[in-house]
Amino acid sequence: MKTYEILAHTQRQRVSDGETVSLLTGCETAAQILVLVWPQLGDFDSLEYAWWLQRAAEILRQGNIAVRAVGIGDRASGQQFCTYTGFPADFLFVDETAALHRELGLYEGLSLKPPGLKPGQAAWLNLMLMCAGIASPGTLREVLRGYTGDRRAPQLIGNDEVVKAGPLPPLTGKAFNIVGGSGFQRPIELATLRLRNMTEVLSHWSTYVPNAAYLTQRGGTFLFDSTGKLLYEHRDPGILGFAATMANPLAFLADYTPTVNAG
Repeated sequence: MKTYEILAHTQRQRVSDGETVSLLTGCETAAQILVLVWPQLGDFDSLEYAWWLQRAAEILRQGNIAVRAVGIGDRASGQQFCTYTGFPADFLFVDETAALHRELGLYEGLSLKPPGLKPGQAAWLNLMLMCAGIASPGTLREVLRGYTGDRRAPQLIGNDEVVKAGPLPPLTGKAFNIVGGSGFQRPIELATLRLRNMTEVLSHWSTYVPNAAYLTQRGGTFLFDSTGKLLYEHRDPGILGFAATMANPLAFLADYTPTVNAG
């Protein structure tokens, strides 16, 4: 079965009202459909991807691109995720057992099963190894980019925007000018946003991750035209690998939607 057919026939619980409906409900009049299949909703990748989508929300609206996302967790996970990220609860669905991820053949991550460890404990071990770059290509490079900055990427925090990423004191975007200037991703700017995400998840861990057995499962991005033709896909190869161009994760839209500039 093709990717679009799988998604069109899949029903999951919608976060907004708890109803189990088709993932593509409400996409009938869209020019294009962007489907994000996310890892755990408390995963770095899911939270960071949602941030980029919120940043591009008006661009997506103008392009008549319907966005639907499925993340691993339960409805409470989804509600917390939407409260924190601002992602619309009407467009977020939850999959408690990563069944859709397996059906789509997405990378399950490192899956060592040491004797004596329960599934959740083994998943933690595998996750730590992946964070160290084992069976997770590009992860260490991407972590480093968060600290060193990236002149190919846009400035992430507005000059007057205040970011609270405990245990750091509140910082404004202007503070990062000291270490690199402005108009591009400054050193430690992305790392600060990731620290904010980590603080949020650790503060609500049991909500975001009701079942640790799926910690290593990775996700994917799929863009379709109005007829269901697959225009673009990206299958995550590891942690912090949710886009082919991490400096601008939605850059691919410009290749398939001429009116969209996702920069």
